[in-house]
Amino acid sequence: NGIIAWAEIPYITQHMDGGKANAQSQMRELITQCYNHPCIVCWGLSNEITVSSPDKGVLIADHKELNEICHKMDKTRPTTMAHAFMLETDCPLIDVADSGAYNLYFGWYLGELEQNDEFFDKYHKEYPNRPIGFSEYGADTNPAFHSTSPEAGDYTEEYQCVYHEHILKLIEERPYLWCTYVWNMFDFAADGRDEGGKNGVNQKGLITMDRKVKKDAFYLYKAAWSKEPFVHICGSRYADRAEDVTKIKVYSNLPGVSLYKDGELIGTQSGKTVFEFEVPITGEHEITAKAYSLASPIRGGACEAGGGVSDAITIRKVAEPNPAYIFQKQTVVNWFDKDEFKPDHFSIKDKLGVLMQNPKTAPIVGQLMAKATASRGDVAKSASGNENLNKMLGVMSLESLIKKAGDAVPQEAVTALNAALQKIPKE
Repeated sequence: NGIIAWAEIPYITQHMDGGKANAQSQMRELITQCYNHPCIVCWGLSNEITVSSPDKGVLIADHKELNEICHKMDKTRPTTMAHAFMLETDCPLIDVADSGAYNLYFGWYLGELEQNDEFFDKYHKEYPNRPIGFSEYGADTNPAFHSTSPEAGDYTEEYQCVYHEHILKLIEERPYLWCTYVWNMFDFAADGRDEGGKNGVNQKGLITMDRKVKKDAFYLYKAAWSKEPFVHICGSRYADRAEDVTKIKVYSNLPGVSLYKDGELIGTQSGKTVFEFEVPITGEHEITAKAYSLASPIRGGACEAGGGVSDAITIRKVAEPNPAYIFQKQTVVNWFDKDEFKPDHFSIKDKLGVLMQNPKTAPIVGQLMAKATASRGDVAKSASGNENLNKMLGVMSLESLIKKAGDAVPQEAVTALNAALQKIPKE
């Protein structure tokens, strides 16, 4: 059908004193150069500009002028803005453009996946007449890393699938979202990053930066949005599996899937987009999925009539998990299982807000947070003082935040931190 574009000037993260004339010049140049491109549907005024721009009055005034420039030069297209997730939903800046959208990363950088749903439901209830979209969402993954029990921060291909499955369902259940943008189609260069086993790369792409590897999550969207019949078995790069019974996940845009192990039928399911099977394994096995339409009858589990498609992978049972699949064995100690744990003293189990309010624990935790933030690049550093972000972080336990931080907080630092906190009694 073609490409639909949201065209935007690079007015991002932080308002710069003296940059007003430059921003307006770039907006005029953008519209002048791109006015006749039919794929452009809106002009973007800025992106996450409130991350580290505390003076909302100046921001609102400057954005109103940018908005006026757009409407004066182009009476046919609306304006929009992409807001950082920590921007208060009652901020008057949101009303400047004709529409708006939020960049949300609950379930990756902080919080839980369900908070994305809660955010939009609350927003739409409070502002039912405001056009709201989902301008960024995603989770980094390195296709070399895998897990039977994926979780946020492990950079596994499996967690990226869990993340996008949840977000796809969110999108399908909220038709009022005027736009949704996966961040990102491809991995891309990002100088400030050093995580997930790669330096200088943002790995949120559904495809690797060299365009050679389509990660499993890519096929989730193909299953949801493509009309060409297809089926895909996830986990082709997750060959070595230590569990006796492994989960096999299949994506297809056809309503029926049959799964086979070494040619023998394991099971048949009818459903939509995502199909999961439990498969006992003892050695090396070929796993085959066959998908079919409702018009194709199944006899003995075989897709016999019309339009069947198939996919296959090879997996093998191993004695121990393959260490090459694990980016970092981040095992946060369960302090409650240790005999020396003192429940009447502080620990990483306490909420960040509580720890930061106590004059004795705040300096200890603050030092760790500063180091972790510094390792995440300029945007993280500039956002660290945001009041609304601090409120969100404050209700989370320090332990959960450490898990989200992944390689930014080494295990020895966690051990030392908890030991220091355990010396401080709760009063």
